[in-house]
Amino acid sequence: MPFLHGFRRIVYEYQPLVDAVLCVVGLEEGESTQGSSSNTESEGALCQSLVELLEKESQSAVFEEGISYALFKVAERGLVHAAEILLRYGADLNFEDPVSYYNPLHIAVLRNRPGMVQALVHHGADIDKRDRIHESSPLDLAGEELEKLPCLRVLLDMGANVNARDKNGKTALLHALASSDGLTVNNTANIQLLLEKGADVRAATEEGETALSLLVFLVKEALEGSAEDAREIGSFCLATTRLLLAHGADPSRCEGGEAEGEPSLTQTCLEHFDLLFPLAVLLLQSGAAFHCSCKGAPCWTGQGLIFRRLGATLSVTPDPAVADEVLAKAEFLLELAKVSSPTLLLASRLELPISEEHPHGRALRDLHCRIRDQEAGPPPLDCLCRAFIRRSLQPWPLDNKVKVLPLPDRMKEYVLPELSYKPKPGQDCFKPHQPLR
Repeated sequence: MPFLHGFRRIVYEYQPLVDAVLCVVGLEEGESTQGSSSNTESEGALCQSLVELLEKESQSAVFEEGISYALFKVAERGLVHAAEILLRYGADLNFEDPVSYYNPLHIAVLRNRPGMVQALVHHGADIDKRDRIHESSPLDLAGEELEKLPCLRVLLDMGANVNARDKNGKTALLHALASSDGLTVNNTANIQLLLEKGADVRAATEEGETALSLLVFLVKEALEGSAEDAREIGSFCLATTRLLLAHGADPSRCEGGEAEGEPSLTQTCLEHFDLLFPLAVLLLQSGAAFHCSCKGAPCWTGQGLIFRRLGATLSVTPDPAVADEVLAKAEFLLELAKVSSPTLLLASRLELPISEEHPHGRALRDLHCRIRDQEAGPPPLDCLCRAFIRRSLQPWPLDNKVKVLPLPDRMKEYVLPELSYKPKPGQDCFKPHQPLR
């Protein structure tokens, strides 16, 4: 139905019937049921009044259109009993509002009415129906905001397709990370539920956008924002990364594959390890590859990224305390990479990024020598065995999986990561490039 024609029909033909229905159920246009009191007796009286009205108006030429639009309105307000009566009298579950082009199920989700969502699906509403304008399914809409978690749970429990795609290839998981209003940073519970219900962590849009690429974008936003933004975004990225890793995401694979070479999450974190230290630690503790995991020669290695960042940072850092902190972080990450993945690919011909005459040159040379000496021979057999067991137990986290292994407790402790991360004050959050003064 074209927009103007549909709007005229509402105003001049069946709006009076819609107004009458809303009046009978105790509502006027624009009013809300929030905070209104009700009891079984009054609800029964309203339902009886609605039945009497529908019986009286049933011979109207616009009866079906009128009660279908009324269904949209009562669905918006969560009036389940009224909706069931309208459906009994023939209201169309697929009626589209001529202004928004949403149907009753869409609007019930948008207004966070889980009871109405359940009732409409029970009566036969298409649970995966997409609107004509935005191409959004009810599941997409429910996943975009934390407040709609109850509707998201109802839809998934009633069989919504968790991996359905819109015309651009976007799934509900990608909607949960990037709604139509932009990237979200408080939606962790929705993301967790979608993943638990089988959302594909590797799903990509036609433009190659994935859950991990959206996280890379957010991480870069944290670097360019204020200290407050960095803390908020950093907290979300840490929580979401844990969820994605636990469901098999590969954070070291360059987004877009070898041809396009968009930076991976691991690469981005190691390029700015001093500012993104908690996330870099999480990735390496979780067994992320210390180099690009795409097939063929790697386009980056962890050692190369860390030493380049060290050179760039130390060459402009006059404060010895800051320099010591950056060096300590680098040393910890290099040691963590060695024990978490002893078969890691090492950078060849790693060169010092600054000269030994630099105030911090000697410390950097010592670190460089330790890394070079570690490259001299193959890792011990016990380290290789431990790495093999960990790889077999992936995706991470491994703690619960290790506990159920038929091994003595001492061997279980040996399989778990050796290095624990106990951040000093200020090291447990993201830092922007230009912190607020």
